Order: sequence, then C-alpha cells, then structure tokens
Amino acid sequence: MSETLDMPLIRPTPKPGILDIAPYVGGKSSASGFAEPIKLSSNENVLGCSPAALAAYQATGAKLHLYPDGHANGLRAAVAQKNGLEPERLIFGCGSDEIFTLLCQVYCEPGDNVVQGQYGFLAYKIAARAAQAEVRFAPEPDRRIDVDEILAQVDDRTRIVFVANPSNPTGTWNTREEIARLHEGLPGNVVLVLDGAYAEFVDTADYDDGVTLARRAENIIVCRTFSKLYGLAALRVGWGYAPTAVIDALERIRAPFNVNTPAQYAAVAALGDDDFLERSRALVLTWRPWLVQQFGGLGLEVLPSQANFLLVRFDAERGHTAPEAEAFLASRGILVRGLAGYGLGDSLRITVGLESDNRAVVEALRAFLDLPGRA
Repeated sequence: MSETLDMPLIRPTPKPGILDIAPYVGGKSSASGFAEPIKLSSNENVLGCSPAALAAYQATGAKLHLYPDGHANGLRAAVAQKNGLEPERLIFGCGSDEIFTLLCQVYCEPGDNVVQGQYGFLAYKIAARAAQAEVRFAPEPDRRIDVDEILAQVDDRTRIVFVANPSNPTGTWNTREEIARLHEGLPGNVVLVLDGAYAEFVDTADYDDGVTLARRAENIIVCRTFSKLYGLAALRVGWGYAPTAVIDALERIRAPFNVNTPAQYAAVAALGDDDFLERSRALVLTWRPWLVQQFGGLGLEVLPSQANFLLVRFDAERGHTAPEAEAFLASRGILVRGLAGYGLGDSLRITVGLESDNRAVVEALRAFLDLPGRA
C-alpha cells in the first residue's frame, strides 16, 4: 500500500504551449441590477436579424433529426451568387474563427510562425498557438496595421499573416494599395488571411475587400461572417474564399456537418433580405459619425473607424481611466468592451447602437466625466 501511495501521479498532459494560451473572453452580457442592459460590448447587430432569416430558422424544426448538408450546397450557391464568386472556391465554418483554426492546423507546425498586428483579433493567436506555432506581433503605429512592420516580422518559417480589415478591436483599416503592397512583399508560400468581418460597414473609397486580389493569387483567403451585418451571431456561420488548392487542404480536416441546418437556412434567407441589410448598414453609417462627434465633444480621443464600433481612449492624467468608465457605464446598465486583454487598457470599444442606446451612452459618459449637460 505504501508503495502505491508513493507512486507519482500519472495523468493526461496537454501538448507544450496549450496551458500557456489565455482563453478567449467575450464581451460582457449582464449588468448587476439590470434584466436587459444596453449591450454594446460585442458588435452585434442591434436591429436583431432579418425576419426572413428568423422564419427560415424556425421552419427547420421538423428537420432536427437529420444531419446537415455537409457541403452547405444551398448556402454555397447563395453566397457565390450574392458576391459573384466561384462556389468551388468557398469553405464554410462554425464562424470564421473555425476557418482560422483550420488554416493554422493545415499550414503550421512547431517551429513555424504566424504574424499579426500588435492589436490583432485574439482568435488568431489562439489558433496559431494551438498548432504550436510562434506568434509574432507587428507594432501598430497609430493603432493600425503598418505594412512595413508586418513584413519586417516575416522570415522563412512564416506560414500565415493575419490582417483584419477593418480591424478588430480598433476599427482602423488599410487601403487597397496597402493590402496589395503587403501581398506583393510576402513569399508565395505564406498565406495572407484578409478577415473582412466588418467589411459591409465600410464607406470610404480607398478600401477594397480583397476578393479581386484573391481571385488571381495563390496564397490569399478572404474570410467573412454572418455574425455582424446579418445578425446571426448565435448561429455561428462564416465563410472563406481562396484558391482551390487551399480549399482542398482545409476541407480534408474540416469537421463533418460543421455548419448546422438552422444556420444554413437562416443564412440563405438573410442573404436575400436586402431591405434589412440596408437598414442595418444605414444605422451604422448614420450614428457612427454622430458618436465620433459627441465623444470628441466630451474631450475623448476616438479612432477613425470603418466598423460598427468605435475605439474610445481615456486619459488617466485627467483622472479618468477606461476601467473606471466601463464600471460606471455598467452601473447604469450599459455594457461596453474593456480591452486590457488586447494591450489597450486605456481604451473601450463601443458598438454603434440604436438611437436611444447611443444617446444613453453619451449622457452616461458625460456624467462620468462630470461635465455639464447640454442647455
């Protein structure tokens, strides 16, 4: 018995690096004392989802005993038609996050590295480190991707470069010329991932979503999501457009039936509801500049944004910190996103909301900053 007690404990051990990964933490969804807080913490569509998408989702109830279409053929055809794409060059995921994970699993092994911006989306580095790849962070002057800084991080073991355009969590963007120059500077065996989760909210002429570039390149994948403009965040649907060689490799390890039936049907219906999509986009394009003006009027620094959110910076020297502002807003039932996990502890990310939401957050911040109300 004593020999048994003295034996070392043997148990499963994760592979190196897994326990060093910080789990992803999403935006807060509850506030103490408020049954239905104003949620501006996760960049969701504040109008909800298309009524057509909801009806399509509900209509799948009688099919829950059947496996989904493993190749998402109906959704594939709808996405291809909507965006003028070749259906065989599409892949679908349980959110675009799954596609990032597949890319790292396919192209990375221990000793390889991926490159992303200093403030890049946390899902990129999680996917890379799970594949035991090193993650290199390129400095972001002015909190936006700098092409030269990205290229300076690339070497012969670089396998993937992740660029969100517009970027999360900053909202900043890169021009078509910058993206073209970045691609031109990369070796042909490096996959350039252009994450366009917020592409539908862009209204500047110097932007391009990368699809045209991807059509003629061998090493670009453009990723998009149904979670933002389309309002289907709960259903987790994302897609990627890439050369057939890249798609073929990803498909070999994609989990079968990874996009569920209700998600596929709802996404197809959402694609066809142009009225809802236009209303959703118009809301952001109307209230985003208004919020920039209002936050600026409170003396806060606001980054230029082409997404459905704004990055707002607080100056601790003035006695107002971002964590204090976040807590104050929560005390009034308003949830925004603290960004300490991104290395942006002086800033908050605030989703563009309904008119009433936007006015409420401005007035709450006015109170927090102890500024007088409007006459």
